[in-house]
Amino acid sequence: MTYRLALIIEDEIDLAEIFSQALQAAGFTTEVITRGDSAMTRLDEIEPEVIVLDLHLPGVDGSVILRHIRGDARLVDIKVIVASADAALAQSLDIDADLTLLKPVSFSQLRDLAMRLG
Repeated sequence: MTYRLALIIEDEIDLAEIFSQALQAAGFTTEVITRGDSAMTRLDEIEPEVIVLDLHLPGVDGSVILRHIRGDARLVDIKVIVASADAALAQSLDIDADLTLLKPVSFSQLRDLAMRLG
């Protein structure tokens, strides 16, 4: 079986758990990170297949993380799903995201989208 990692960068623990369960149902192994600065460090170590990215994070903002991903040749092809309640900010980053979901995001919505990405 192929190891398919989904990285969830979300500071709301309950929502991160829902995202994790949805991605596991779509066949991914998941890892949750709740701080932007921790996510930046971890992205130097791993190459996930999919990232679910909140935009408002402690430490480093999600928009900075997204620019980092798209500017790094090693990470540039990773599928990034932006999940945010901030519609204006999400829309401004839409060109760099593979998908943009406005919160609240349902379990089935994320699971089905992840299945199509993989």
